[in-house]
Amino acid sequence: MSLSLQEQLIAEAWAAAASDDSGAHPQPVQLTGTPGRLPSRFAVEEVAVATVAAALLAAAALSEQRGGRATPVSLDRGHVAYAVRSERYFGVSGRAAGAGFASLSRFWPAADGWVRTHANYPWHRAALVTALETSDDGDAVAAALAALPAEEVERRVYEAGGIATAVRTLDTWRAHPQGRAVAVEPLISHRTTGSSPPRKRAPAERPMAGVRVLDLTRVIAGPVCTRFLGALGAEVLRIDPPSHADMRAGAVADTLLGKKSAFLDLNAREAAATLHDLLARADVVVCGYRPGALDGFGLGDESLTERHPGIVAVYLDAWGHTGPWAGRRGFDSVVQAPTGIAVGESVSGDEPGSLPCQVLDHGTGYLAAAAVLDGLRRQGAEGGTHVRRLSLARTAWWLTSQGVEAASGAGVPASDERMWLVELDSARGRVTAVAPPGALGDRPLQWPLPVSCYGDDPPSWPAGWGEPSHIAAPSASLR
Repeated sequence: MSLSLQEQLIAEAWAAAASDDSGAHPQPVQLTGTPGRLPSRFAVEEVAVATVAAALLAAAALSEQRGGRATPVSLDRGHVAYAVRSERYFGVSGRAAGAGFASLSRFWPAADGWVRTHANYPWHRAALVTALETSDDGDAVAAALAALPAEEVERRVYEAGGIATAVRTLDTWRAHPQGRAVAVEPLISHRTTGSSPPRKRAPAERPMAGVRVLDLTRVIAGPVCTRFLGALGAEVLRIDPPSHADMRAGAVADTLLGKKSAFLDLNAREAAATLHDLLARADVVVCGYRPGALDGFGLGDESLTERHPGIVAVYLDAWGHTGPWAGRRGFDSVVQAPTGIAVGESVSGDEPGSLPCQVLDHGTGYLAAAAVLDGLRRQGAEGGTHVRRLSLARTAWWLTSQGVEAASGAGVPASDERMWLVELDSARGRVTAVAPPGALGDRPLQWPLPVSCYGDDPPSWPAGWGEPSHIAAPSASLR
């Protein structure tokens, strides 16, 4: 019997995450809800559902390894549609608090096509106007861009340290050196090294109970991964550099759900020692900075796994792990531009369009959560140190490989408006957020803890969380 597209994509997502599996996922996913919530010419809703389903299947498998019974997995399509647009629904004290795009972050006409810029951060905005030799006035930027070929804009802004990409067709991207590099990378790459013993974990009601996750991510994809792990019971500590903050200090945000948040200036010697002490007591680290950005702090693939054997390390980046763009910065909205998505979503056939949600970010985040969960399961069975890699561009390749069709979907019915929203406490007032999607058995996932404020927690594992499931010996350099 042939599989539906949804069943096929769930199987593919599970096969990508399950490093030691034949590809057949351990149980069916009980899907409810009416499809058609994310109108697109691409299989956005099906891909989104598949990524969340893979994470839930991996959670159920880890739970079973920890002594639990086989746990049914259930998921509602409508809930997924809300979850992958969660930043839109986040609010504080009744006011919307989701981050939007800055005025210079958008599509612009170039001399021979279109470009997509990203200037939400002050340093990227400065790099853009420096590259264009103009002011940050919108009209001045538009005039400068209109005078240059799209690929010239792309080159200049990249060399200035900013973010801009030319809009390309799918065929052009697939012929591009970076497109060819991404095409041969797996959706989730796996590497196991070393012979550290398995970290056995006691049975627990939630699959990630007692597991410590160090969160070195920002923006959306990485935080989606780590907040989902928090909803599964993990003790998540997010670390950010105070000099390049992701948001205003003390703010509450959708990306802070399910975790603590602390600042740590890694350029200070004692701070680097603090970081490695945290890693010595962690089971998982998730890194969401561009490749090479953290190498100087001992967080590159080789040095991290040598210094902290037995850990599960997951790396996320924008453009893939190989190829000429591997070290470039990027965001979901920017990755859509050269990969054929913006052209495919064009309404007019001229001006580029966008996906109905940032599914490259959210989808990659849930796949990363599945990678963490499967890495822990495999480490618990075989030992070793487990490294997984994912990228937004590879998720984009998977999405576009499903084909392009006429736009479908009717949007979210008004009657669903508050079905998936929850109210939580925070130091800044009552928070409205989308509940974590899915259920294990008869237990819907829930956000733990009051919502933390950005940077308000100390850079240490809180004593109130109890002892971790494993404490590594201090690395040689810290003894």
